[in-house]
Amino acid sequence: MNKAQAWLQGRWTVPLISGLLILASLAAGQLLDAAVWVDALMVAAAVVAGTPVVIKAWNALTAKVIGIDLLVSVAAIGAVIIGEYWEAAAVTFLFAIGHALEDATLNKTRSALAELVAVAPDVAIVLRDGEQVEVAAHEVVQGETVLVKNGSKVPVDGLVIGGTGALDEASITGESIPVEKMTGDQVFAGTISTGGFLQVEATGVGADTTLARIIHRVEEAQDAKAKTQKFMDRFSAWYTPAIIVLAILVGLFTQDVVLALTLLVIACPGALVISIPVSIVAGIGRGAKDGILIKGGEFLETSAKIDAVALDKTGTLTQGRPQLTDVVALYPDLGPDHPVMDEDEVLRMAARAEAGSEHPLARPIVEAAQDRLPGFVAGLPEHTEPVPGKGIVASLDGHRIAVGNLALLQAEQLAGSRDHGRVAEVVADLAAKGRTPMVVACDGRPVGVVAVADTIREDAAEMVRRLHASGVKKVVMLTGDIEPVARAVGRQVGIDEVRAGLLPEDKLEAVADLRRQGYTVAMVGDGVNDAPALATADIGVAMGAAGTGVAIETADIALMKDNLLKLPEAVSLARRTVNNMRQNIVIALATVAVLMFGVLFGGVTMAIGMLVHEASVLVVIVNAMRLLRRKDDPAARRTRGPGTPVPATEETRVTQPA
Repeated sequence: MNKAQAWLQGRWTVPLISGLLILASLAAGQLLDAAVWVDALMVAAAVVAGTPVVIKAWNALTAKVIGIDLLVSVAAIGAVIIGEYWEAAAVTFLFAIGHALEDATLNKTRSALAELVAVAPDVAIVLRDGEQVEVAAHEVVQGETVLVKNGSKVPVDGLVIGGTGALDEASITGESIPVEKMTGDQVFAGTISTGGFLQVEATGVGADTTLARIIHRVEEAQDAKAKTQKFMDRFSAWYTPAIIVLAILVGLFTQDVVLALTLLVIACPGALVISIPVSIVAGIGRGAKDGILIKGGEFLETSAKIDAVALDKTGTLTQGRPQLTDVVALYPDLGPDHPVMDEDEVLRMAARAEAGSEHPLARPIVEAAQDRLPGFVAGLPEHTEPVPGKGIVASLDGHRIAVGNLALLQAEQLAGSRDHGRVAEVVADLAAKGRTPMVVACDGRPVGVVAVADTIREDAAEMVRRLHASGVKKVVMLTGDIEPVARAVGRQVGIDEVRAGLLPEDKLEAVADLRRQGYTVAMVGDGVNDAPALATADIGVAMGAAGTGVAIETADIALMKDNLLKLPEAVSLARRTVNNMRQNIVIALATVAVLMFGVLFGGVTMAIGMLVHEASVLVVIVNAMRLLRRKDDPAARRTRGPGTPVPATEETRVTQPA
């Protein structure tokens, strides 16, 4: 397509030609005093600007849709028939300008999607037969080694197998600070190298990359309709025919054709029709820029009503990586005839026993022993016997070592009443501090207690505070952990209610119970173990979804970065977007009402009516575009700093399944 063809098909071509014809008509009237030329040029201006409108109106009619274009077409054609050439030209010209501006600004609200498409890489440098070969990004084969040099885009999803560097991942996570990458780290297509040199093994190419899935998701989301938008579509389907009937009745009653045609023009519900979709597109676009993927307008609208948030503990409020926190020696010195049972020996004994365990809590004990004890080797015990729900029993150098909870002591009858009382006291104290205690016993006698804890995220307390500040009434923790540990975490984070000892089906019931109480519930989880609860909630939120295709496709909201503060940001964005939609609806309805009054009682002309109508469309669009600006969370401005613990309140409640 050459430049001339591109210009003829541009959005501003029709209004420009029509405007020039109107100016020529006005000039002819002043300079030539030729009424024929004045009228001919005005009609030509109306034909140029009105032909696309008539074509759209006819196409809509053939599809049994009566829309705004039909109202403008009838009014313009009627004005020409009765000799109101200026009115016909002015109405079609203003409508053409309004359509061009609407198209331009709507494209602006879709800027997030355009930016995502722009960062999609075109080429890749791969190693083939030991040589660097430049190929199209979609031609990279899974498993190939891709080279990422300073300043270039990463063309694939993959794992770093060599080199170090830093990547700007803003296009994926919304995080502007470059992330350091080294061997074993994951990288995403569309991110940009800000330094270093990386060798990447391709694991996702073409449409299988995270960036491609995000683009697809945002495309679908911006086109998906909210409940309010669906209602407005139904309203418009009845409103437009009703206006045509009203105009006919007014014309018959008043015998004033100009008044009837003017009524058609000013009653166009253009601003009303566009009021909701433009806000939704802008809101979803803003979220995409910030690493918040919202599935569509319906979910955006529902998210604005969230007043209860349910959170999993492990991996959401906590890091999901337990660490050894305490080693308590019950009897560090039993005398010269007994071996030393200090903290190092207790840890050594527990680590050697746990070396044969597959339990998640075994790893932090073994790793701590390797770090703290010189020369420690985690060799497998002679015999290992897991005790489900209680712990593990192992044979080591002729000794019977047990590591587990108090129930294991009772089952094994390892301790007398005096020992059991002391152990129970230590266990209770550690559990009250939010740690998971495990008793270590040797040959029938407890010798110590080790405890592990999952580190609470630095921003967990701040997230809860911001959720409350944004209007969320209740934040609930749903966890399978024991009550004392869950209560301690809830107290540190500022959770309103803790439900402990839950199985997956219990979490589902907890979410259902909150909904029965009248709450609009958002459930935050990993999308796997919490899947039933996520599906039951009004809004399911997946954390840290970058690179997780299933989470991106299935969650109602996917937070691309593993950042808890993105959750209150998503709620705040949803509420801002819905408020924006309501503002636009009020603007649109008020404009139509004022114009209707002006036509019937104030002498508003067809041209003035169309001018005000198009102005209202632009006001609605500009108002929606405010959503594209990054807005600081008002709650964040009152923060005491990320990660600052929030004191627990006495209202924090802990419940367990019956």
